[in-house]
Amino acid sequence: MDKPAIEGGTPVSKEYLPFSPPDIGEEEIKAVTEVLRSGWITTGPRCREFEQALCAYTGASHAVLLSSATAGLFLCLKLYDIGEGDEVITTPYTFAATANVIIHTGARPVFADINEDTFNISPSQIEKRITPRTKAVIPVHYGGHPASMVEIHEIAEEYDLIVIEDAAHAIGASLRGNKIGNGFNPAVFSFHAVKNLTTAEGGAVLTNDEHLARQLRLYALHGQTKDAFAKQQAGDWQYDISVPGYKFNMTDLQAAIGLEQLKKLERNNKRRESIAKRYTSHLVQYDFATTPAVHEHIVHAWHLYPLRVDFSKLTIGRDRFIEALAAEGISSNVHFIPVHATTHYRMTYGYEPFDFPVAYNSFLREVSLPIYPGLSDRDIDHVLGALTNLFDYYKK
Repeated sequence: MDKPAIEGGTPVSKEYLPFSPPDIGEEEIKAVTEVLRSGWITTGPRCREFEQALCAYTGASHAVLLSSATAGLFLCLKLYDIGEGDEVITTPYTFAATANVIIHTGARPVFADINEDTFNISPSQIEKRITPRTKAVIPVHYGGHPASMVEIHEIAEEYDLIVIEDAAHAIGASLRGNKIGNGFNPAVFSFHAVKNLTTAEGGAVLTNDEHLARQLRLYALHGQTKDAFAKQQAGDWQYDISVPGYKFNMTDLQAAIGLEQLKKLERNNKRRESIAKRYTSHLVQYDFATTPAVHEHIVHAWHLYPLRVDFSKLTIGRDRFIEALAAEGISSNVHFIPVHATTHYRMTYGYEPFDFPVAYNSFLREVSLPIYPGLSDRDIDHVLGALTNLFDYYKK
């Protein structure tokens, strides 16, 4: 076996492989240039076009573009009248934004543990956490694998709960033939720079509820009854402020990028899937490495490839392992530090790391491998070569 680079050996890759660069081509650059030359760069015609394209792609009736998925989650909670004294159940295995927005409404985030195979929130654990104060559930489609929405919907029906889907990872994913976003619940997408579809920053809420869509539009831009582009088109300056809204709008510059990104989303997601299959087919030989699950009746968006490693069977810990991968020229990451184990949530709510043992044990073992459309076959060889070297060298 080759000695790892961190031990003085030669790196597998001469150039450092980034973790998740955006897939930006000349099409996006041209689209942005056209908007810059158009004389209209904020919320306007490109945003409307992008919303229509998202509806056509997912089958949803309405799409509302926003400045971020965080803004979308917050607005949905506010518009469902969730606030002081209420509880909202969500997963601890997510980025903190999912839980932070609950706090911003005045409600209390309540965590339910995850299913070990998918990292998604466990329906049985949701049911155990329901109290008379529970008002809503926010499942996260972790890494692009849809959560158990059939079971979650049944629980929500029984207990009269609102469901808001955190679909930040899940653009292009499907459950039982329906694209995420075209379901019973509003689904909130992220278009951050690392996502499968990016607008640099930004997000959208997709819904089949016309009233919710109208309210989202109203609250997203100051509560104005008429936005600037509508005023210009109508030749009518008059407007009203009917609610105290927020400043959560997307710009045409961002929407122009999103339109081009959407055109290649299916192709890019298929490439992600092919990378995932190559990783899995190679890594299943190691009994101390657990590859991501893919359930029946779903299409996985493969935003993440979360590998779980039983480091008790290696002579190296997780943090040193990530350093060793970097020395080989391979970037990696960890998704995520469970929210309940972070300082604010421990200090405010008294959580201990192992209060949610599946989530915390998964975190201790998880290493996210690079997975993005620009990853070449040679790059994949380098990733797998580095993993093979490290596993063989450090195996007990």
